[in-house]
Amino acid sequence: MNTLKGKTLFITGASRGIGLAIATRAARDGANVVIAAKTAEPHPKLPGTIYSAAEEIEKAGGKALPLMVDIRYEDQIHAAVKQTVERFGGIDILVNNASAISLTGTLETPMKKFDLMFGVNVRGTYATTQACLPELLKSKNPHVLTLSPPLNMKPKWFENHVAYTMAKYGMSMCVLGMAEEFRDQGVAFNALWPRTVIATAAINMIGGQDMMEASRTPEIMADAAHLILTRDSRAATGNFFIDEDLLRENGVTDFSKYLVKPGTEPMQDFFLD
Repeated sequence: MNTLKGKTLFITGASRGIGLAIATRAARDGANVVIAAKTAEPHPKLPGTIYSAAEEIEKAGGKALPLMVDIRYEDQIHAAVKQTVERFGGIDILVNNASAISLTGTLETPMKKFDLMFGVNVRGTYATTQACLPELLKSKNPHVLTLSPPLNMKPKWFENHVAYTMAKYGMSMCVLGMAEEFRDQGVAFNALWPRTVIATAAINMIGGQDMMEASRTPEIMADAAHLILTRDSRAATGNFFIDEDLLRENGVTDFSKYLVKPGTEPMQDFFLD
């Protein structure tokens, strides 16, 4: 199975960046894509809305359902799942992409920012997965893919941004635990993380143009995600995949097409030694 044709994907935070790239790649196969994200009106600093994302998905050959969802609130998640089932008949794939970031130290992280990261990253991932599972359990090849890192416990990955690291690792712990919990029922739970920094709006806000130019495009994550989501769910679960490693294992040798600035050595991402 190497296509997502006819599959229904529920993707959080899919109005831009990596989420939109994964959505567009699935749409090229003829997939149904639910864009579950907060941005319904154009944002002054962030590109894209759920509606502009839906247009891109439809142009790529898929069917789109844009839904305004803040995954910190389970009533919004459950309403979106209900609308998804009414429109497409079920859910085959969940992509937990939505995430909040603040690379700040303990004294520089207001509790409001702490709550945002834990509300979106940990609680949001858990709540969305919980809400989608009854439908995933009905699917023939159900996958949950979470955009989170391997659990690297070296102190250097905590010292400068304890709150953010805990929040991202909370997503990874969902993968670790749920992969075992639902292994016998055939639901695959995997994580995907980039080897290098990916050019997204968040990276632009953190590191500016210099970091953007030392990045790869979101399409590398989309291509890696496609390889995971087209696998047999019973044979591929509990993995913490790295985009570049996975693509190399599948015959990709030239990564230059993913560079934002040709000829630039991309910067390595967090949490990887």
